[in-house]
Amino acid sequence: MAPQTDIPVAANVLGTIGTILWCIQLVPQIWANWRTKKTDGLPASMMFLWAACGVPFGAYAVIQNFNIPLQVQPQCFALLSVVSWVQILLYSHNWATWKATVLGVAVTVACAGIETALILTLRVLYERGNETPVIVVGVVASVLLAGGLVPPYGEIWKRRGRVVGINWVFLSMDCSGALFSLLALVVQNTFDILGGILYIVCFALEVGIFASHLIWLLRTRKVRREAREKSMTFDALAAEYEEKGEPFRFAERRPKQNKPRRGESDVEAGSDTSNDVPLREQSSAAGQVCGVGRVAKDSSSLGW
Repeated sequence: MAPQTDIPVAANVLGTIGTILWCIQLVPQIWANWRTKKTDGLPASMMFLWAACGVPFGAYAVIQNFNIPLQVQPQCFALLSVVSWVQILLYSHNWATWKATVLGVAVTVACAGIETALILTLRVLYERGNETPVIVVGVVASVLLAGGLVPPYGEIWKRRGRVVGINWVFLSMDCSGALFSLLALVVQNTFDILGGILYIVCFALEVGIFASHLIWLLRTRKVRREAREKSMTFDALAAEYEEKGEPFRFAERRPKQNKPRRGESDVEAGSDTSNDVPLREQSSAAGQVCGVGRVAKDSSSLGW
């Protein structure tokens, strides 16, 4: 698609609104991370992929000669994503402050350099009529943006639909920014398909996050009412169920532990052998019934 030559006023207005929202959308999330010193439920891969997305998306916007607000937007988006990514390294992965900061600065400089190189290289090819490289860059940007919104769905699945760690003000601003930016493309003289896909994917996946948490709220309304009656939080009530050993249908999913195979003794499965005298006696008794060969096999597995 040829670059834009005449930008309507409406496109600039809508693009400006979208840019303002996307320029500050991560500020509430960054503030919440700093205030609570917690980033549980906010995947580092999400923010890193978003920071990486700013490189091809920024190059694509400049080469396609989008309205100025839409050209500025990817740069701010990528920078704020790097800041949030560094916070996750600090609070969830216990990195040293200096180490996380240096890495964040290095990633920012690398992204700026790569984007500049892409613009200078691909613009020449684009002006000569070769649109393929620019299209590839746009596709990569869309994939990275969509890919960044996939890890939160893993966290949502683990918590059975509950959204934790994602600031709702941030998500609302991000979703609105995608919508206004999409409208800015719609009112341009020609609609940019790849740019439109990028915003549509972002908007749809974020609406999915809202919907997931809303469904979780509906499913847990009785449980949350019980927690309020006991002057407890939902997490405290879940912990109480766990301490009692009672099943709780809304408990977080945990990795499955290796279970013994059928016919495999607890010792062979890696259980504690500090009190294994009864097991040895049972193995000996079983060996007398099943034959000497079976006794030898059990003896070998017990380290006799």
